[in-house]
Amino acid sequence: MRAMKKIVILISGRGSNMEAILETARREKWDSSVVAVISNRPDAKGLEVAARYGVPTAVVASRGSADRASFDAALQREIDRHAPDLVVLAGFMRILTPAFVAHYEGRLLNIHPSLLPAFTGLDTHARAIAAGVRFHGATVHFVTAELDVGPIVDQAVVPVLPDDSEQTLARRVLEQEHRIYPRAVRHFVEGRLRIVQGRVMLAPGAANTGSA
Repeated sequence: MRAMKKIVILISGRGSNMEAILETARREKWDSSVVAVISNRPDAKGLEVAARYGVPTAVVASRGSADRASFDAALQREIDRHAPDLVVLAGFMRILTPAFVAHYEGRLLNIHPSLLPAFTGLDTHARAIAAGVRFHGATVHFVTAELDVGPIVDQAVVPVLPDDSEQTLARRVLEQEHRIYPRAVRHFVEGRLRIVQGRVMLAPGAANTGSA
């Protein structure tokens, strides 16, 4: 019998992607459990959402930390108390140190609001509109020490409309994030993701999973 996979989710704000994962896992009855939601901000609204789902929460405050390495070490200790198989960054607004990333190599996922490798970093929607691209989107990827360049797990594409503002484009991209991030996490817990020469390969799944 396969052991249930344990997931820890890291947030900094409202946690809408976290909630999408929690809701999808409950609806689809994944063979996994979100064992903790951890925030670097005590006022993160997502902590309340996680509590409503019955998920234990914790805060490892980034404000007041001596440096990035000290914060990451404290965060790692809190995560490792739960012995997770997967760590999910869901709007976690911190740049992580290489040592932290290396500790969770192959089991640390992030979602970025662009079609990577385009528009790494911040302000992706405004930059996409300013660049005049016709298509934009979101990317789920494994985290590496270099920002926003890890192996790509899944992507979703949305058109950039002539009258789009940063806000309207962001809303449509977020809708797609809520679709592809739970799917990518499910593929991980099903053991279907393999990194081969820097690329993610998706192994076939059961016919009734609804997987892509």
